[in-house]
Amino acid sequence: MLKQATIVAAVLTVGVMLFTGCGTRPATADLVFVNGKVVTVDESTPQAQAVAVHGDTIMAVGSDETIRALIGDNTTVIDLDGRLLIPGFIDSHAHFMSLGKSLMRLRLAPARDYDEIVAMVRDAVGKAQPGEWILGRGWHQEKWDRAPQPNIDGLPTHRTLSEISPDNPVVLTHASGHAMLVNAKAMELAGITRDTPDPEGGELVRDTDGNPIGVFRENAEDLISIVYDQYQAARTPEQIRAEELRAIELATRECLSKGITTFCDAATPLDTVDIFRELADRGQLGLRLWVMACDSNHILEPRLPDYRLIGYGGNFLTVRAIKRVFDGALGSHGAWLLEPYDDLPTSTGLNTETIPAMKETARLALANGFQFCTHAIGDRANREVLNIYEEALRSHPQGEDLRWRIEHAQHLHPDDIPRFRQLGVIASMQGVHCTSDGPWVPKRIGDRRAADGAYVWRKLLQSGAVVVNGTDAPVEDVDPIACFYASVTRRLPDGSRFYPDQGMTREEALRSYTLDGAYAMFEEGLKGSITPGKLADLVVLSQDIMTIPEEEIPATKVAYTVVGGKVAYER
Repeated sequence: MLKQATIVAAVLTVGVMLFTGCGTRPATADLVFVNGKVVTVDESTPQAQAVAVHGDTIMAVGSDETIRALIGDNTTVIDLDGRLLIPGFIDSHAHFMSLGKSLMRLRLAPARDYDEIVAMVRDAVGKAQPGEWILGRGWHQEKWDRAPQPNIDGLPTHRTLSEISPDNPVVLTHASGHAMLVNAKAMELAGITRDTPDPEGGELVRDTDGNPIGVFRENAEDLISIVYDQYQAARTPEQIRAEELRAIELATRECLSKGITTFCDAATPLDTVDIFRELADRGQLGLRLWVMACDSNHILEPRLPDYRLIGYGGNFLTVRAIKRVFDGALGSHGAWLLEPYDDLPTSTGLNTETIPAMKETARLALANGFQFCTHAIGDRANREVLNIYEEALRSHPQGEDLRWRIEHAQHLHPDDIPRFRQLGVIASMQGVHCTSDGPWVPKRIGDRRAADGAYVWRKLLQSGAVVVNGTDAPVEDVDPIACFYASVTRRLPDGSRFYPDQGMTREEALRSYTLDGAYAMFEEGLKGSITPGKLADLVVLSQDIMTIPEEEIPATKVAYTVVGGKVAYER
């Protein structure tokens, strides 16, 4: 396990830590929390009753008596009334703008079957302007009560969507983001016919006669995205900016209501970073963003030196990683496997980025002081990424602590599990994916492969690897409580548990969402634990998730979210 970073602190009295800076006692606190249970994720003082904040920094941690001594005339006092105070949650992998935009589109995840989705689209078409694109996200064929009719490998065809929306293009993105279902109008605008070839790293799903059914996997999505981007580009700059700012506003509000104080944005174009930087300059970022830049190598190479931002805007914006997507998702049969899918024996998934391009990204990362973060879900994809990382690290003899990451690491071959620790590669995983995917994972890869290498948090932790947590929102709800529950219980909707021997303890799950998340972005000295001198990013929960019966964990709510010593959300 990681050791707590050294923090400037001093012991004032028994049971209290006080940040003194130059050694002199600071002024009275601006904000204090008293009369609660404080789980600090700091090994030197694991628990306390109260916390004091001065400015944007944690001032002191200790007993009620010692913290109350720091209350002055202008101090805001919050009585926890026995509730739990923990470090602010760090979502180590999610998609900020996609989250915001998903809240502006049809939300398809709750649909119990394809007919409900069709009904949602029909209603949207009735309200749409001529030619307006109908967008939605969140469908997953494995989570429906029954298969659509007709279907190809369980996937719906475009026929019904085309009938109810002959003039409005419809694009419905899979919950994973690695496939989309579109209607005939969208395919017409994109010039898609039965003769359209599959692009490298992508697939147009076809019926038995070879006709596209309207489902586009992985890189094939680009065929539709290009024409949609052209439609979007016809808007005025004012309209485009208003939508971007609205997405940021909605994503920020959603995250703060769920207790997230730092959001690791997994794949952001540099042009979007410009918007974040502008908002940071004006003090208008509502939570802290840690960004993985995602553009092609030829775009990144000349621009990277100007975009390495560390703690920009009062520690609200950091850009120090590059993101690549190396394969698809298990749900869409896009994860790249060493052996074929059990339920699709003709396929081993899709490799969505070339190995030479990946090696060039590794070179750019080393040359510019960036972390390398790669989406890899299948066992073949993970092995190839580890090979690429190993080769790059051998060419970098300085022995620096690089903290490169694999995002998801969902299905690993047993031989590759120890390599994470050996290479210092961080496994950035999503606990809730395990329980969301669990009902159908054995169908995809069989019981043996699932038991050996699917969502193997315990095996990775026992090997000494660092495992960090997140939601991959909007693929899943951005709620850390649901992810914490999944990490601890691995309980599926039917009450069974998905290979429960691979679960985390509650302490490990909390650490994966706090201090280890901070470590994964070189910020363990700044956040991730309630330690004097660190940023005052805090969350108050309605229940003690560390001790209550596990079946009660999902009912836990966020009472307060504090970012930089300011209450950003109050329930």
